[in-house]
Amino acid sequence: MSDAAIIPLDAIDPALVEDLLDRAFEPERRQRTAYKLREGTDWLPALSFAALDAEQHLVGTIQCWPVALTDPAGRRHPLILFGPVAVLPEAQGMGYGKALMTAAIAALSPKAQLPQVMIGDGEYYGRFWGFSSDYTGGWTLPGPWDPARLLARGASPAVLPKEGMLGPWRN
Repeated sequence: MSDAAIIPLDAIDPALVEDLLDRAFEPERRQRTAYKLREGTDWLPALSFAALDAEQHLVGTIQCWPVALTDPAGRRHPLILFGPVAVLPEAQGMGYGKALMTAAIAALSPKAQLPQVMIGDGEYYGRFWGFSSDYTGGWTLPGPWDPARLLARGASPAVLPKEGMLGPWRN
């Protein structure tokens, strides 16, 4: 990944981002539960990044989204959904995804850090960034999901409700 650059995602043509996501996850990606989690919301520009290779070609992206965990009493608890983390198939294993995750986490405000949530490999995202399924066992999602892959992290994820429905943040 030498001579690569991590830049704000909003500097990239949205059509290029969509093409990259299609190549990384197939066009059927829009049917996944993760898309229902962010339906009707816009990604957060301050936490979303693109990776460019040495030739300045787009090879990866990360988008972060506002979501909420609605507890059984109807209270909404805001969180930040990390993902998709997408890297072109031919560029995977070169450190782009790790650099994108690190950039997004580094961009979080230490003064008002919301807990973060993602759907991903617990061993990988736990080892590098402290994501865990320890706090999400009683959560539900608006579609099928593997409970072991629903991960959370934050300054104090234990303050989140033990039960609730995760969905888009809407004012």
